[in-house]
Formats: sequence, C-alpha cells, structure tokens
Amino acid sequence: MISPEEAWERLLPHLRPLPPTPRPRRRARGQVLAAPVAATLDLPAADVSAMDGYAVDGEPAAGEERKVVGRVAAGDPPGARLPPGGAIRIMTGAPLPAGADRVVPLEATAATGPTDGRGERVRFREGVAAGAHVRRRGEIHRAGDALLAAGALLTPGALALLAAHGHREVLVHRPPRIAILTTGDEVVPPDSEPRPGQLRDSHTDFLLAAGRSVGLEATSLGIAPDDEEGLLRLVHEGLGSDVLLLTGGVSAGELDLVEGALARLGCEVLFDAVAIQPGKPLVAARHPGGLIFGLPGNPASVMVAFWLFVRPALRRLLGASDGFWAGALRGRLAAPLPPAKARDRFLPAEVAFAEEELVVTPVLPVGSHDLAAYARGTALVRVRAGPPTAPPGAACELLPLADWRGEAGARPGPAAGGR
Repeated sequence: MISPEEAWERLLPHLRPLPPTPRPRRRARGQVLAAPVAATLDLPAADVSAMDGYAVDGEPAAGEERKVVGRVAAGDPPGARLPPGGAIRIMTGAPLPAGADRVVPLEATAATGPTDGRGERVRFREGVAAGAHVRRRGEIHRAGDALLAAGALLTPGALALLAAHGHREVLVHRPPRIAILTTGDEVVPPDSEPRPGQLRDSHTDFLLAAGRSVGLEATSLGIAPDDEEGLLRLVHEGLGSDVLLLTGGVSAGELDLVEGALARLGCEVLFDAVAIQPGKPLVAARHPGGLIFGLPGNPASVMVAFWLFVRPALRRLLGASDGFWAGALRGRLAAPLPPAKARDRFLPAEVAFAEEELVVTPVLPVGSHDLAAYARGTALVRVRAGPPTAPPGAACELLPLADWRGEAGARPGPAAGGR
C-alpha cells in the first residue's frame, strides 16, 4: 500500500496531453489550447467613443455653447471631420471624428435650439480632459499580438475573445476516449428490477455524469459477469479507448478477477492499493494504448477514487494542469470531524458561505456502501491520519465537487444568511 501522493507520482509520467486536433470554436468549451492563437485585428479597430455624448476639440468652459454639426453612430465608417469650434453628436462605439480629441458625456450637456439638424446647439455644464471617454485604436490588442497562449483553458470568456477575432476553429488537445465497464454478477442495469441478492448499477451513471463535468463523454460497455472469459472479452474491447474505467473486482476475493484479466492482456500495473479510505483497493495500470483505472466496487470508493485520481488524470490528458488534491481550499467546520486511523479519510461535505468563509458540514457515512451520504456532498473534506476529532470552528481542507453558488447557496443550512 502506498500513499496517495506516491500513487499520483507513479501516474504522472503517463499523463501527457493527447495529440492536437482542430475543434470548432463553439464546441471547444472546456478544452485546452494546443497552440497559441494570435489577434487578427486591432481592438478597438479605430479610435471610438466610450460614451454617448459630443465629440469636441479642446476643453469647453462651463456654460459654453457650440454648434452641433453632425451625428456619428456605432457602425458608421470612419471619415467624419469636426470643424474648429463645433461639436458632433456621437454614440458609444462610434468612430471618433478627425479633429476631435475628447468626448463630453451626454449627462454633462444640455441641447439648445432645434434638434432637427438645422441650428442645433449644445451647452456644456463642465469640461473634460483631453482623451477623456475615448477608446484608442489597438489599446486592447494589435493585429498579430498573442491572444491566448498554448495551455489556456477555453472558458466562455476565452471563446468570446476568439469570436471577436474571427477564429472559427482552434487547435486543442484531443479529448480522451473513455470507456466504462461495471463488473459483478450481482449488478443489473438501473432500469431493471433487481431480484433478491442483486442491486442496480449506480456506478455507470455516476461516471458518465462525472466525465461530463470535465467536458468529456464516455461510452458504457455494460456489465461484465464474474467470469474470466466474459470479463476478458469486455476488458479487451475497453482497451481500444484512451482510458478504461472498471468498477468492482479489484479486491482480494475469489471472484475479484480484474487484475488477472489485465495481466493476461499484457497491462502493466502501476499500483493496486492506496492509503485512502474509502478506495484502498484502487488499481491503476497502463498499456500501449492508454490507461486503466480499476475502481473498488462500493459507491463511495468509486466516487472518491474518481475525484482524487481519475478527474485530474483526465484533465492532464486534455492539457490542463491538475494533480492529486490540487485546487483544495481551506474551510471552517460547522460540525465535528471524526479522526482517521492509519489512512487519510475523505468524507462528503456540504458547503455554504458565511462571513467571507467556507462553512463545511461533514456528512458522516455509515460506510463505503453509503451512496446517500456521498450523493449529498458538494465537496470532499480530508481527514489526515492521526490527529484527534476536530471540533466545530476548526480549520479543514476540502476539494470542490460542485458550483456551491447553486448547490450550497440554495440551502444555507448551518450558514444561514450566508452569501
């Protein structure tokens, strides 16, 4: 049995980003750029107004009036010219007329005289400094500037930036192909009625949804029987994927056949026991075409093993930076956190916000078969082996599993009135 940190170190050499592939911009959310992207135009493309108001030359005195000689709207081509001593009505985003050096906001003016374009005048309540309320050409980017670097995560904001520069597709790291295989004679599909001694498969639905949380789709290979040849056939099919996720069959029992099947198929086991609770019998293996994770059969073990090892591994294959317990945060306990013995324990927790803090309520499971407890968790809270029970108010470390604004914020619980 090895520590979770050592287990991650054994995985790391096999988590190089997958080869680049072009991807349409609108289908690239959550992907990672495999090559830098450059700006295609100056942004803004010309000197433009940042406000609705009047383009003028020189600072008008308070109470001064000037003749309005024209109007420029967003979308008008550049070319308007401001004569000395005049003013041009201008809209936000409109090109600044030649001869103008500032824009006086509408709220600092009052129109006088007719507004039909003949004899219109404007009175200025106050002046503004040269350059005020003007967005200068290229102040954000110049054509050819670096726009996004290789390794950048394509967030909605990043995709908006690509759209502004006309990039229809981008080069990203190819998403890994993922296959899911549940094992066990006692397991039946979730839409079936289990007979005595059977249980519905919850693992496949969890892994499909958890994969989508990383922006990835997976394929289910169904349920493998506790039979060497039947298991071998389905595992061999799963090795056609970049990542095969197996559930069950990895302990030391008579019908735990996964490691034997992997050995027969020439896979190299990287580790098969990790000092975590739940999830100790976790198996990781490799073959020339990719990786295999053998997740223990209990629901809590599947979930914890996924969040701690599979999720960061998938993100690294996508080209992102991630690792075991990477992105963990500090919180404050709202309830006692019981001690762990020889292995670090990872418990589900509900999280809320109060007084600028993350308030963490551990959900204590009956055991690793307690799916209901782990289904409630929006975070994993880590209990390091050794220390005694942590009291309410003590600091704790936790790994986010959900967007707490929607999950915890909707039910404040112990952090009533939290933000």
